[in-house]
Amino acid sequence: METTLRLPSPLVPVQEAPLTPGALRLIDAYWRAANYLSVGQMYLYDNPLLREPLSLTHVKNLLLGHWGTTPGQNFIYAHLNRVIKQYDLNMLYVCGPGHGGPAVVANTYLEGTYSEVYPEISPDEAGLRKLFRQFSFPGGISSHVGPQTPGSLHEGGELGYSLSHAFGAVFDNPDLVVACVVGDGEAETGPLATAWHSNKFLNPATDGAVLPILHLNGYKISNPTVLARITPEELDQLLRGYGWTPYYVEGDEPTQMHQQMAATLDQAVADIQAIQQNAREHGDLTRPRWPVIVLKSPKGWTGPKLVDGRPNEGTFRAHQVPLAVSAGTPPEHLAQLEAWLRSYKPEELFDAEGRLLPEIAALAPQGNRRMGANPHTNGGLLLRALHLPDFCDYAVPVPVPGATQASDTQVVGRFLRDVIKLNSAPRNFRIFGPDETASNKLEAVFEATNRQWGAETTENDEFLAPSGAVLEMLSEHQCEGWLEGYLLTGRHGLFNSYEAFIHLVDSMFNQHAKWLKSTLEIPWRRNIASLNYLLTSTVWRQDHNGFTHQDPGFMDHVVNKKASIVRVYLPPDANCLLSVMDHCLRSRHYVNVIVAAKHPAPQWLNMDAAQKHCTEGIGLWPWASNDQGYEPDAVMACCGDVPTLETLAAVSILREHLPELKIRVVNVVDLLKLQRSTEHPHGLPDADYDALFTRDKPVIFAFHGYPWLVHRLTYNRANNQHMHVRGYKEEGTITTAFDMTVLNELDRFHLVMDVLDRVPQLGNRGAYLKQLLKDKLVAHKLYITRHGIDMPEIQNWQWPTANRGVSVD
Repeated sequence: METTLRLPSPLVPVQEAPLTPGALRLIDAYWRAANYLSVGQMYLYDNPLLREPLSLTHVKNLLLGHWGTTPGQNFIYAHLNRVIKQYDLNMLYVCGPGHGGPAVVANTYLEGTYSEVYPEISPDEAGLRKLFRQFSFPGGISSHVGPQTPGSLHEGGELGYSLSHAFGAVFDNPDLVVACVVGDGEAETGPLATAWHSNKFLNPATDGAVLPILHLNGYKISNPTVLARITPEELDQLLRGYGWTPYYVEGDEPTQMHQQMAATLDQAVADIQAIQQNAREHGDLTRPRWPVIVLKSPKGWTGPKLVDGRPNEGTFRAHQVPLAVSAGTPPEHLAQLEAWLRSYKPEELFDAEGRLLPEIAALAPQGNRRMGANPHTNGGLLLRALHLPDFCDYAVPVPVPGATQASDTQVVGRFLRDVIKLNSAPRNFRIFGPDETASNKLEAVFEATNRQWGAETTENDEFLAPSGAVLEMLSEHQCEGWLEGYLLTGRHGLFNSYEAFIHLVDSMFNQHAKWLKSTLEIPWRRNIASLNYLLTSTVWRQDHNGFTHQDPGFMDHVVNKKASIVRVYLPPDANCLLSVMDHCLRSRHYVNVIVAAKHPAPQWLNMDAAQKHCTEGIGLWPWASNDQGYEPDAVMACCGDVPTLETLAAVSILREHLPELKIRVVNVVDLLKLQRSTEHPHGLPDADYDALFTRDKPVIFAFHGYPWLVHRLTYNRANNQHMHVRGYKEEGTITTAFDMTVLNELDRFHLVMDVLDRVPQLGNRGAYLKQLLKDKLVAHKLYITRHGIDMPEIQNWQWPTANRGVSVD
């Protein structure tokens, strides 16, 4: 049974005063400097140090940005700098409140990191002018924290994922501490509410620590926040119920707040160090209660108290630009802006050249201890290649096509088991998934590792331990966030999921794909390991789950992103899956989507043939075709495991009943081969595409997903008008595997009828065959209704022996 390490947990703010008068003066000056730079970014086009009276020509024409969260984050950053120096911490900063960009830019500029990566933004008055002008300005930077901001690994454009990213960053990083600022608006999202449970998965002996700082400033855009409006007792109970030890810092008077924050951070660091020492030196891995800080400060703190007679600071009105200043606004607004800027006393902060005074600048850490320069925030700097076994060693023997049955994911699970073994000291690879690793037939990995788990265990549990390379929680958001944080800090991983429910992370995928695309354009950013999805429990094999579990549309969503980033693979069998998995784990800076079966199915290619086929991504299968030396009468194309099976079964029917018909079989592994080479780097040139699909012959394309995706990818090809695609068309229920294909007209009988309808030279010779096929469909329905399983001729079908004369090579 679990026992919990208890630590000091005051119900009231820490009241000690650890800062000397000199230290207090300097940390307040640093905070004022950051606030000044933040307001300057939002408002100023010129006159960055107010060397002359402010005029409208010094103010931007379009004012954009978010002030409300910014002063609180500046306050936090300044105090984190102090404890980094005092305790020599390896710390990075995750900015959860989405549009806190002015704060992080200001602080990385003050610490010197910003000017190092952008030399044109120099640490002087000229650099300040450029710093201010670029913010939320055409050709400049966004108002939220993005990849252009040094020290960032968390895209601030969307809320909810900061805490998951923070934990992903510290897994297997024992010396790293992530200070994660959680906005109280962000805290209302489902992913963030779930992420508080990450503390049940952290191993204090081998992982780093996350210090959440819940920033309660009371409001979202125009509404109060839930956590700011519940009683202090209820909030305390909530955080303790999540398993945390909360500490509180509350107020608006700077001197008192500085002393509170300094004392509270000292206590939080002491708690973290005590927990880690207890685990690492004494072997105590019982789940601790990690500290969390609750900072309650006014929204828009230190900004205008009143604007046009209405309260501003401490209200929702401070959320974005609190004070409109333009030729069309009251003249007193300009004076109020100048008074606001001068309230930070820039003449006491910057010298005559516009440089931060040395005694203030000295508060920042040095070198890589600066949060903006921490190498974990540019994970490609730390990336080490995976040690991968030879995937050919896991090959399924395929003496002739279709003679062997195997579960594709079960086979690749043995490969992944050994990937884990080879990358365990130090651990550099993890598998993430929502309680589906065993369900998805990857159970072989548990021969090499456990699921990491820090909560209670009982004697009937399996594969749970304080340390393990598999992280599972029944939240796709959580798993995605953990994996992204792990990748962004320079490690490797794999997300396995049911195909239908990966849609839960559609938006998270969006954000990560945009991050990858943007960082390709930033010279100082280094490429990271690819985000790899293995999607199984697919649409065609949901016999007992039914319609709710039948959705292959994640592929459609993925291909919307830049061609430089996304890849989609549908290996037809286990040997192809091994080849594709090896390729994806070796790749860098992509999102790779692999769709594969977990149920036993026929195996088509031996390993040599599979390697060649996957390297090319698309190709003729001569052993399944009979058009050698002829023009094909029809092309039978397939992409995906079940479509491949049904296509080959359809070909066998055609070759039995119409042997004179010349059929070409084309299999697609790399979906984006279908695009033109001018649109995707994997795309086929027109000449190569036409050589496979012809320019004028009917193409019957059996596709794993929604059929219109193939039409979209091939819309501008020469023979587009001859392309007929069968795929999933939102017909499903709890039924047999083969009946799923029948419901969507992807089955072998419908595919044959599609050929018969599109080969004009057959005339009436196909009429009897078409009638036979219609009879088969009726017989199928009658059989499954009576017996609950597919007909024996379906279950036991094999690629005919008579067709096996051509080698799969």
